[in-house]
Amino acid sequence: MKIRIIACLLLLLVVTILSSCERNHYKVNTSSIKVKIEIKRLDKDLFTLNPDEVIQNVPSLKKKYDGFLQLFSMVINTGDINETSFGDLLLRFCSDKQNNEVFALAMKKFPDIKPIEERLGGAFSHYLYYFPEKKIPAVFTCITGFNNSIITGDSSLGIGLDRYLGADCEYYPRLNIYKYIIARMTPENIVPDCMYGWGASEWDFSTLKYPADNVLAEIIHAGKLKYFEKCMLPETSDEIIFGFTPDQMKFCRNNESQMWQYLVENNLLFSSDQFTIRKLTGEAPFTSYFTKESPGRAAIWLGFRIVESYMMKNPGVKIEEMIRNADVQGILEKAKFSPQ
Repeated sequence: MKIRIIACLLLLLVVTILSSCERNHYKVNTSSIKVKIEIKRLDKDLFTLNPDEVIQNVPSLKKKYDGFLQLFSMVINTGDINETSFGDLLLRFCSDKQNNEVFALAMKKFPDIKPIEERLGGAFSHYLYYFPEKKIPAVFTCITGFNNSIITGDSSLGIGLDRYLGADCEYYPRLNIYKYIIARMTPENIVPDCMYGWGASEWDFSTLKYPADNVLAEIIHAGKLKYFEKCMLPETSDEIIFGFTPDQMKFCRNNESQMWQYLVENNLLFSSDQFTIRKLTGEAPFTSYFTKESPGRAAIWLGFRIVESYMMKNPGVKIEEMIRNADVQGILEKAKFSPQ
């Protein structure tokens, strides 16, 4: 009888340990936090207007879109919305043949934006879970002439739908956008890009006052933002979060140790050379310091893994406390980062 009880207890212990190991570090209970996102469609309001009505509707557009209209105007280069020239410049933008064709494509691709609203609502529920004192931005969609994917202001978040028309969109190759970037210009990347963009606007590199602008500071800062994004979207795959293909993601996971060793042995971690930083963290088909199988921005994966290790080994640290911590050397030491 005693043997049977002991065996049952051991089995229970094993099950408990296994379930603990499988538990998603990023999964939290947000069931009590309800966030309803209602997106205002500036794209529809602009491109369904009769051209003769654009200028006379500027006052109502200002009222409806408040501070976002000025942000949008900066993106499409129509100047100060309070200048008399704004109406004429906006009319020119709305009358442009290509802009109208792109709007038609956007309406076909996004006839209903409820799925985006729902996913954003879930993401911002997590945002309030971690940052209960913060406010949710007003969200807008627009056509930007392919200029911006995400537009952020103090209390505004804009989505340039023309940058998410799908990898098969005929306009992107014409604009000489690289294929590895086009691959991410898809509807499923909208909400992840929104959350990363919102985090990047709240915690800009320059405002955190890092002791130096070097490789270590850059990859850890980017890693902080990716950690934030993953916390906001715990069910989203790493491939989407990082913008990697499955093979590129596999490369990063399987070659952490080699990539880290390369940075250390070649004294790159404390390099402040901007060309070096760009080669490790900038957009590219692959990271030239590693191999052609690596993705561009592969070093950001290392920064994320350092931050993730730091947060797991220091469970008392809150996300904002971690993000605002400019002591990257201290983060690295306390992370006890041991690449696989």
